[in-house]
Amino acid sequence: MNRIYSLFCIFLIAIAANAQETNKLIVDATKGNVVISKNIYGHFAEHLGRCIYDGIWVGKDSKIPNINGYRTDIVNALKEMQIPVLRWPGGCFADTYHWKDGIGPVNQRAKMMNYHWGGVVENNTFGTHEFLNLCEMLGCEPYISANVGSGTVVEMTQWIEYMNSDKDVPMANLRRQNGREKPWNVKYLGVGNESWGCGGTMTPDFYVNLLRNYSEMAGIYGQWKLQQIGCGANGADYNWTDVVMKQRPGAMSGLSLHYYTIAGPGWGNKTAATGFEKKYYFSGLEKALKINELVEKHSAIMDKYDPKKHVGLMVDEWGIWTDVEPGTEEGFLFQQNSIRDALIASVTLDVFNNHADRVKMANIAQTINVLQAVILTEGSKMILTPTYYVFKMYKVHQDAKLLPSHLITEDYEMDGRKIPALSSSVSEDQNGNIHVSITNLNPDKEITLSVELVGKSFGKVNAASVLTAPEYNSFNSFDNPEVVKPIDFRSFKKINASSLHLTVPSKALVVLEIM
Repeated sequence: MNRIYSLFCIFLIAIAANAQETNKLIVDATKGNVVISKNIYGHFAEHLGRCIYDGIWVGKDSKIPNINGYRTDIVNALKEMQIPVLRWPGGCFADTYHWKDGIGPVNQRAKMMNYHWGGVVENNTFGTHEFLNLCEMLGCEPYISANVGSGTVVEMTQWIEYMNSDKDVPMANLRRQNGREKPWNVKYLGVGNESWGCGGTMTPDFYVNLLRNYSEMAGIYGQWKLQQIGCGANGADYNWTDVVMKQRPGAMSGLSLHYYTIAGPGWGNKTAATGFEKKYYFSGLEKALKINELVEKHSAIMDKYDPKKHVGLMVDEWGIWTDVEPGTEEGFLFQQNSIRDALIASVTLDVFNNHADRVKMANIAQTINVLQAVILTEGSKMILTPTYYVFKMYKVHQDAKLLPSHLITEDYEMDGRKIPALSSSVSEDQNGNIHVSITNLNPDKEITLSVELVGKSFGKVNAASVLTAPEYNSFNSFDNPEVVKPIDFRSFKKINASSLHLTVPSKALVVLEIM
C-alpha cells in the first residue's frame, strides 16, 4: 500500500509540474525494491583488430610498461573504472575458436585464421589462462562465449571442466599441468553467439534445440553453478525471443540481445566517427534511444513466459558503429569516440538502469581499440575516450537500489523530428547517498531542471561532476587527449529540504551525489 501511495504522489506531482514547469525530475526516495546489477556496466573484448593484441596484451618482452604482458596503463584504467564483468573471446570470433589451441606453452600453440576480422593469422598467445588471469587482476567476473557454431558439446564441457573443476579428472589435471592449480570458478557462460548470423545462420527453432542439449551438458559439467546465457535476438527480432523463451531449458538464466546504433542511413553508409554533421549527431542519439523500445518489447515477451523474472535480459553487445578511421584496416573496426558517443552511452545506461528488474547484464562493444571503445592506444600512447568517463561517472550506480522516478522534459528537435532533450536515472547506495545522472542531449542549449525528492529530505549535494565538450563532435586525440573529460559541476541551487534546481550545459552529462 505504501508503494502504491508513493507512486500516486509522484503521479499527482507530475500532473502539477506539467502545468508549471517544462523540465522536472520527480524521485520516489521512499522505495527502492530493484537493485541495478553492477554487470550492466560490463565490457566486451573480442579477438578483433587491436583489442587484445596491441591493446590489452603486449607480451612480457614489450618495451611498453606491462604486468606479465598486460599493458600497465590499461589495467590501471580499467580498475579505476571498476569494470565488473568482461566477455570473451567473441563475438563472431567465438564460433570459430577452439580453446585447446590457446593453452599450454606459447611457442607450441596452434595458429588459426581469423576469418571474420581482417583474415589475419591468430597465434593464440592470448588464451584461457591469459584471459582469466586478467579478470582476476581486474577483480571482474569473466563471461565466456562457448563455440556452438563450429564446436561440439564435448569441446564445451571439457572447457568447463578445465576452468572450473577441482577434481582428479583429465581436464583439471591438464590445467594443473599448464601451471594453474586452483580452478577459476567462471560464473557466466554464453551458449553460442549470434547464432542467427555469424554463429551458424540458424533459425530460432533449430537453435533452441541445440541450446537444450548444450545447456543440459553445461549444467552437468558445471555442477549446476554456471549462469548460462542463451543466444537472443538481433535488434527487433521478437519472434526469436518468443521461440527461445517458450521452449527455454531450465538451466538458462539469461538471454542476450544485440543492438548497434548506426547514425547514418544504414549499415552500408554508417558515416565517420569524427567531423560529422549535426544531423548525424541527432540521428545517432535518435537511433540509440530505440534501445528503450527494444528492451520493453523483448521484456514483455519474456514476462509472458517468465513472470517472476528468473531469466535476465543480457544486452551483451551494444554501442555505436561508425566507419573506421581513415587509413586503418576495414576489418579491424577501429573508430574514434566523440562527445556524441559518450551521450549515447549515458542514455543507454539510463535505459538499462531504469529496466534493472529485467536487464541484468550489458557489455559495450568493445573495450580497447574497437567500435565504441573506452580506451584507444597508439604504440606506447593511451587515451581515455569520452565514453570511458561515462562509465567512470556511472560506477556509483553499480549494485545500488533503483529509485522510481518520473522525468518531464522538453524536446530536442531537428528537421521535423524530435527526441526527449533530457535523460536520467536515479539510485541510492548502501550508505543512503542518492545519485542522480542527467544527460542534456541538446547541443545548442543549456537546460534548467528541477529535481524533487518525494518522501525524503537531503542535507547537501556532496559531489557533482559534468562531462561536456566544446563542440558536438569533439573528441580526444593522441595529440590532444583531454578535450573531453569530467570537471566539477557547480550550477545547482538547493531550494528547500527536498528540491533543487540545476542548469545542465548543452551536450552534457551531470552526475550528482545527494546526502
